[in-house]
Amino acid sequence: MGQSVFETEVEIKNTDGLHMRPAMQFVDTASTFESDITVSNGPTSVDGKSIMEMSMLAATCGTKLKIKAEGDDAEQAVKELKILVEEKLFDEE
Repeated sequence: MGQSVFETEVEIKNTDGLHMRPAMQFVDTASTFESDITVSNGPTSVDGKSIMEMSMLAATCGTKLKIKAEGDDAEQAVKELKILVEEKLFDEE
């Protein structure tokens, strides 16, 4: 049986974009899941569990990113990461 794959698109809404603190929050959340998580900004795709790779996305306010998770908990991973990015805004003011 194949692994579950879920994708969603999110928009960076916090003013300073995806700088190191929110990128670390994303990595910390992504790392709680067993699924492989990939984040894409146009043609650039990176490992959502790597702070070094996430920082390469150069995602500013308004940037749309695609989050893809593949594995047994992929659906939950995508849901929680979308909430972190678009609803909690990385807990920034």
